[in-house]
Amino acid sequence: MGRATTWFHYILLIFTLIAMTTACHRGEAPKAIKKNSAVSAPASETSPGGKFKNYTETGDLAAIKKRGIIRFVLVYRNLANYSSKGSLVQSHYRLAEKLAKRLNLKPHFMLAESPNQAIEMIINGQADVITDNVAETEERKEKLSLTEPLTQTQRVLYTGKNGPDISNLKNLKNVQLTVLANSVLAKEAHKISKKKPSANITVRELPIDELSEEFLDTLDSERPIVGLIGKNTAESLSGFMADMKIGATVGEKYSIVWAVRKDAPKLLADINNFLTQTIVQAQERRKTDWSSIKKSGVLRFATHNGPGYFLWKGVLAGLDYELISKFADKHGLELQVISVPYDTDLIELLNSGEADVAGASTTITHQRLERGVEFSSPILQTEQRVLSHKGSPPINSPQELSGRTLTLREGSAFIATAKFLRDKGIDVDVQILPKATSFNEILTGVAEGKFDATLEDANLSKAQILVHENLIEGAIVSERLPQGWMVAKGNKKLLRSVNDFLQNFLSSEAHKKWVLNYFEPDRDLTQKLENVLLPGGELSPYDGLVKKYAAENNFDWRLVVAQMWQESNFDPKAESSVGAQGLLQVMPQTAQEMGFDPPLLRPEEGIDAGVTYLNWVRARFSDKLPVDERLWFSLAAYNAGIGHLNDARLLAKKLGLNPDKWVDNVEVAMLKLSEPRYFEKARYGYARGAEPVIYVRNISRLYNAYTDVATGDISRSVPLILSPWVITKSALSCRYGCWTPSACAPLPLVPAGRLRRSADGFFRLPVTATPFAPATGRWPPLLPRSAAAGSSP
Repeated sequence: MGRATTWFHYILLIFTLIAMTTACHRGEAPKAIKKNSAVSAPASETSPGGKFKNYTETGDLAAIKKRGIIRFVLVYRNLANYSSKGSLVQSHYRLAEKLAKRLNLKPHFMLAESPNQAIEMIINGQADVITDNVAETEERKEKLSLTEPLTQTQRVLYTGKNGPDISNLKNLKNVQLTVLANSVLAKEAHKISKKKPSANITVRELPIDELSEEFLDTLDSERPIVGLIGKNTAESLSGFMADMKIGATVGEKYSIVWAVRKDAPKLLADINNFLTQTIVQAQERRKTDWSSIKKSGVLRFATHNGPGYFLWKGVLAGLDYELISKFADKHGLELQVISVPYDTDLIELLNSGEADVAGASTTITHQRLERGVEFSSPILQTEQRVLSHKGSPPINSPQELSGRTLTLREGSAFIATAKFLRDKGIDVDVQILPKATSFNEILTGVAEGKFDATLEDANLSKAQILVHENLIEGAIVSERLPQGWMVAKGNKKLLRSVNDFLQNFLSSEAHKKWVLNYFEPDRDLTQKLENVLLPGGELSPYDGLVKKYAAENNFDWRLVVAQMWQESNFDPKAESSVGAQGLLQVMPQTAQEMGFDPPLLRPEEGIDAGVTYLNWVRARFSDKLPVDERLWFSLAAYNAGIGHLNDARLLAKKLGLNPDKWVDNVEVAMLKLSEPRYFEKARYGYARGAEPVIYVRNISRLYNAYTDVATGDISRSVPLILSPWVITKSALSCRYGCWTPSACAPLPLVPAGRLRRSADGFFRLPVTATPFAPATGRWPPLLPRSAAAGSSP
C-alpha cells in the first residue's frame, strides 16, 4: 500500500477493525452499558453542561431534526479508536462531527460495550448512527440499513518475523491460529482447520484485550502467534512494525460501512450523499499547488509520530498538528495527516506529490533547500545547553567545560557541538556511547553521577530537570536554530498562505505564549500551591461537591481535590489547548461517552464528570492489583490515556520490570515511550512519558499533604511518591523523533564568526525556545549547511 493511500484506509487499525468487523456472528448477548452511558429513558431535552438524558427515537431524519441532536455510537475496546501512526486517524469521530454540521444537528457520542450492543441501540432507538468499522454482512443487512462502503478490505494471515511460512494457505501446517473469540475471524479460522484436517491446524480463541496484548508481546519473540487480520490494517501496521510478517489472503473482500435503522431512508440517503462527497472526492489524485488544494478541500500534511504529532488524552495533539489544524480550519480545509516512519524522508513525499506541506519541527538547513523544497517562516528557534549533576561544580560558561567530560550518543548533533567547543580551545573530553544507548539513559546516568555532563536542547532542559531532579542547567553552547515547515519548490502561493498564517499567528503575544507552553513548566502554579495548604481551612472552594461525588465513586475526597488542583488550579472554566474542560479537565468526547453533555464549565458537572471518568478508568484495571498501584495506574491513565499506560506496562514486562508496580517500574517504561526505539513498537505510539510521571508524583504529594491538613476523615493507606514540588500545565516537548532530536540526528554548527559574543569573548544566548517574531527576526535566517535536528537526519 503506497504512502499516499487515502486517509480512510487507516481507519482499519490494530484490531479495531477486528472488534467491529468480525464480532457477533454467534449472536453474542449485549452487555450492560456502564454507569452514565446513554440508556433508554423518557424523551427530554439536554441542558448544556449536564448529564445527557437519553431517549427513544425510532423515526427518520425529520424526527431527529425536531430533537436537534444526532446520536452516534462507537464501540469501546481496550485499543485506540485512532492511531498515531497512519494518516488522520480520528476519522470516524471527525467524519461524524462533519456530518452533524452538514445536517445542522448537534452531535452526541456514546459508547457501546460490544458491537451487538451498538446494533441493539440502533434498533431500539437509543442511538441513530453506528459510526465505526462495521463489516457488511447478510445478517446485518437484515437488521440494519447500511451505508455505501467507506472502503473495502480482505483478511490475511499474519505472524512475527520468526513465525512459520504463511505465504500460501496450501502449505500451512502444524500451526495454531489465534483469533478473536466469537468472531467472523474465528469462523474463518475453523473453516481452514476443517478444510485441511491432515495439516494439524488448530484454533485458539481469545478476548480482544488478551489477543491484542499477546500479539504485541510475542511479535518479536521466537514463537510469535499466527492469526488473521484485515489486509489494510496489516499493511498499515507493517509500515512501522518491522517484526510483523504478512501472509496469504483468506476469504473474499468485504466492505466497511456505517449503519442506521431500517426505517430511516432519508437519514441513510443524506449520509450516503455526505460520504460520497467527502470520501470519494478526497481520494482523487491531484497536484499540490494552492488552487488544487482549495478545489479538493483537503490539505495533506506529512509528519512523524512524535512530539509534534501524537495521541494524548484520546485526541491528536502536538505543536505541528495543532498549528496545521488551525491553518486548515482558517481556509475551510479538511486536514489529512500522513504520519510515516522515521526512516521515510518527508522531502520525498513533497517531491512525489504525496503531501502538500511537511514538517516535524524540522530545522531549516541549506542542504534541505538544495533538495527541492522551500521552508516556511520559522515557528521556533532554540539552542543547546549543558546539563550536569547538581553535586558537581556548576558549568555556567563554555570555558568551565575545560577538564570536564560530555557524554553523548553516537550520531548525535551534540557531537558536532562538542567538536566546535574543542576547536574553540575548550579542553573538554567527549565520551560517545553506542546508538543503542537511549538519550534518557544518558540523562539518568548524569543524574545518578555515573556521567559528568551532557548536552540538551534548551527548550527541553527544564522539563528534563523535572524528571531527573539531580540535574542542573549549565551554559548555552550553540546559536539559535530555526525550525519550520516545508513545501515543494516553486509552490509560491501555498508558501505565501502558510507564511501569512504563521506570521500573523506568531505576532500575537498570546499565541507566542501558547507556543511556549509546549516547553515551559508552570512555576507560578508551584508558588501558588503553598497558599492552599491552610490547616483547619477548606482545601478548595468545592469541598462539598467533591465529597458528594467522591463518596458515590468510592474515592477519598482529598485525593480528588489534589487531582483537581493539578488539573485546573480550581478554575471551573479552565480549558486546555487540546479542549479538556472544567475542574478535572475532561475531554468533550470523553464526557459524552460517560453520559455528560459538554461544556463542563459549571463546577458540579465538571466534578461529577471527572470523578465518573476516573472511576471508569480504575475499573479497567484488575481489582487484584494492590489498592495503591491501581490508584497510580488510574491517575497515569487519566492523564495520558489508558492506551499509553497499557503500552508502558507491556514495555515494563519486556524490560524485566514489574508491570504491576508503578514506582521505579512502569513509570520507568512510561518515560521510555518518548524514545523512538520503544514507541515505534508501541500500539499507541509516542507518549509524553514525563507528564504522567510528574502528574502522579504531584498528586501523591499533595494528597498526602491534604490528609494532614484535613484531619478527621478516614483515608486509604496510600504511600507517598517522593519528588520535588512540580506543576506542569502543558506538553513537555515538541521536537521530532525522541525527547531530544539533537541527541538522535547530526547537526553541523553555525560558523564561529556568526555567533554573537559577550565581553569575555564567548557567546551567551537567551535560555528558552523562542517563537519566531516576524517583525524582528531575520528572514531568511542564518542556516546550518546540512541536515540538522529535526525530522529527517
